[in-house]
Amino acid sequence: QVQLVESGGGLVQPGGSLRLSCAASASIFSINVMGWYRQAPGKERELVAIITTLGSTNYADSVKGRFTISRDNAKNTVYLQMSSLKPEDTAVYYCNVNTYHDMDYWGKGTLVTVSS
Repeated sequence: QVQLVESGGGLVQPGGSLRLSCAASASIFSINVMGWYRQAPGKERELVAIITTLGSTNYADSVKGRFTISRDNAKNTVYLQMSSLKPEDTAVYYCNVNTYHDMDYWGKGTLVTVSS
């Protein structure tokens, strides 16, 4: 049963842009917070950005001003627009959905590589 489907990762040069998408299946009810986390090689998973149903956002300091999170509630989809990418942004990016019933769902991850 597919829950979260991520897309948009890939290889990009420093200074470039990528847009990640994550669509939640209709089987996930009462979605509250949607977000993105990332895990670089040898490091722990960390928060990148989250967005509530009403559009309130929170970003990691390291991505403020460069990344923008948005969502389409009608499509149960969250996006992450990444600009001015740096090599240190290289990581596997995971989509996360939390519901009003405190259920937590994770995507399988999509690899973003920033390299020249």
